[in-house]
Amino acid sequence: MKNTILIVEDETAIREMLAFSLMQSGYIALQAKTAMEALKILDDISPDLAIIDWGLPKMSGLELVQRIRENEVIADTPIIMLTARTQEHDKIKGLETGVDDYMTKPVSIKELQARIKAQLRRSSGFKKTQVLSIGKLTMDLDSHQVLIGGEELDLSITEFNLLKIFMKNFNKLLSREQILNHVWGRNSFVELRTVDVHILRLRKALKTYNIDHMLKTVRGAGYKLIDE
Repeated sequence: MKNTILIVEDETAIREMLAFSLMQSGYIALQAKTAMEALKILDDISPDLAIIDWGLPKMSGLELVQRIRENEVIADTPIIMLTARTQEHDKIKGLETGVDDYMTKPVSIKELQARIKAQLRRSSGFKKTQVLSIGKLTMDLDSHQVLIGGEELDLSITEFNLLKIFMKNFNKLLSREQILNHVWGRNSFVELRTVDVHILRLRKALKTYNIDHMLKTVRGAGYKLIDE
């Protein structure tokens, strides 16, 4: 599966050059020229890595990094920051904000790609153990196991990923488009009604334990997971 990389850069020439070189190397490249455009994309999809320019208009790249780190769904996204700033205190400020790596402009494409590979290896191999818990529901992301009151719930991979999105966004309304993009991917050819089919299957699995009411339908808007 191709890794998806979000490029947030207001200089068109640089942004398109980065996107072209990444696509040539087999990545899926998404582009945004402002932080607000990036946030709209991030509302629909979780990229495998983000490349963010510090000097964005209106909302800086550093502020965007803070917003990403505050969002549970995308908080662990590896981030490489690009900047013309060369002072040590600027680099320290970026790293303390939550940047994983830091490159000064002009950027070497070969070096950037090497750093991207390093960050992707690190993010896939050294993720923190995560256990999500809501009411009787407990999800262990490392062992790919869901327990209800101590009993293991048998779910397909898709149902597991659906439940994970809901548990990470507890009590938050998610549209069918958001669910589709986060679970199946922005570039998938899955129809929206597929979301409804899998929601029904997930509900059926939860009904065995009389907690299917936790997965609530908001008519005309989407779905959300609520407490018992």
